[in-house]
Amino acid sequence: MQLSKPNYSTPLAISLLVLLLAGCSTQEAYRKPVMDVPEQFKQAMPDAGEAGIWQTARGQAELPGPWWQRFGDAELDRLQAIAAEGSPGIAQAVANLRSAQAALAGSRSSLFPTLGASASGTRSRSSGSSSTGSASGSGSGRISESYSLGLNASWELDLWGRVSGAVSASQASAQASSDDLAAVRLSTQASVAQSYFSLRAAEAQARLLENTLKAYAQSLQLTRNRYAAGVASAADVAQAETQIKSTEAQLIESRLTRAQLEHALAALLGQAPAAFGIEATGRLPAPPQVPAMLSSQLLEQRPDIAAAERRVAAANAQVGVARAAFFPALTLSAAGGYQGSSLSDLVRLPNLFWSLGPALAQTLFDGGARSAAVESARASMDLAAANYRQTVLTALQEVEDNLAAAEALAREQLVQDQALAAAQKALDIVSNQYKAGTVAYLNVLTAQATVLSTQSNVISVQNRRLAAINTLLKNVAGRWEPLER
Repeated sequence: MQLSKPNYSTPLAISLLVLLLAGCSTQEAYRKPVMDVPEQFKQAMPDAGEAGIWQTARGQAELPGPWWQRFGDAELDRLQAIAAEGSPGIAQAVANLRSAQAALAGSRSSLFPTLGASASGTRSRSSGSSSTGSASGSGSGRISESYSLGLNASWELDLWGRVSGAVSASQASAQASSDDLAAVRLSTQASVAQSYFSLRAAEAQARLLENTLKAYAQSLQLTRNRYAAGVASAADVAQAETQIKSTEAQLIESRLTRAQLEHALAALLGQAPAAFGIEATGRLPAPPQVPAMLSSQLLEQRPDIAAAERRVAAANAQVGVARAAFFPALTLSAAGGYQGSSLSDLVRLPNLFWSLGPALAQTLFDGGARSAAVESARASMDLAAANYRQTVLTALQEVEDNLAAAEALAREQLVQDQALAAAQKALDIVSNQYKAGTVAYLNVLTAQATVLSTQSNVISVQNRRLAAINTLLKNVAGRWEPLER
């Protein structure tokens, strides 16, 4: 018997047609959202000069080094090092990034063929019966064996960009997760710095109140002596005692605030409050000098803006994936191996089998499901673009707010220092007048309260100024030097 020659022309022709169509794609070219952004911020000084043209975020922003060292505080440096290792928020962002990277690796695997192996063996007995109507009515069955060993492979050709589109979406999502991690790091660093400044401010307030209590105690003793000498009234003594008790209550509140801020710092650093402590100094670090001009280019490196832009890119790729569902899916498959009834001589040429060919699948009717999927993907892209624009506008507002706050608080601190000097001078004059018996003790109480209030305001302004500069540094991703093009 003569074996007929296999006809390979049809599968080869189909495969050639598939390869020619592989260049077609349903993916749309990605265009970053357009934003009309001024070249420099509104709060820049009039003589600040010109800034460069702002561009959309470059993607996968890289944060600068230890930007908080601008404040020149060794304890803050130590706390930032602890936060980098133990912050739960950073650990969560790292886990999210690993998950996104794993999803990217999974989507890339669809670009390659899959290969599998199979092996099986069966032994069976068929039933049998007698047709002669014998008394026993029994018969013998046949026992058969079957064995197979083979390989199979399949590969879905990415004709319309469905697979590559999914890879592009996963890649953009992974980049967004990387930017999210950078944003969490930046936010954690800024939160640690702000909590530290507030803690030092609470310490400074407590130290101020402690020193004030010592001065009030001396005034109380003076009043008691004058009362004993008959030159002061009992009301003067009562007023002095009331002032001391009121100040003691404020001291308790300041110490409570300091304790709670220390607990908050411990949580930021990933430590239990009972195992964490900071030595009290009562000193606030000196605020760094803010440049007269900040270029809006600095926002190009903000990680939250970069993440928002990457999510627009991911949504754009998903639109192409949804559109690809309107076109047929073509899969090339192949299988081969050996199949026989004897395991000992299974791998022999007569037992060889193989198959090779394409499979084309196309949905003919789905009740509008594919059209709905495309519309949903387009809506998701529009939402991502709107979120991106909102993120940029919010960033611009934050920088403007803190630029204005830093400049105004610097001037306010000078005014408060001048007010403190004047209040202290007034207290000295009134105290001498009281000792001379020319004014009532109420004048001394008023002058002392004014000095304490002004000193407290000085500390508050210092803390607010540090907070504004710290937040400003966070808003410009830790740097205010111009970016290199």
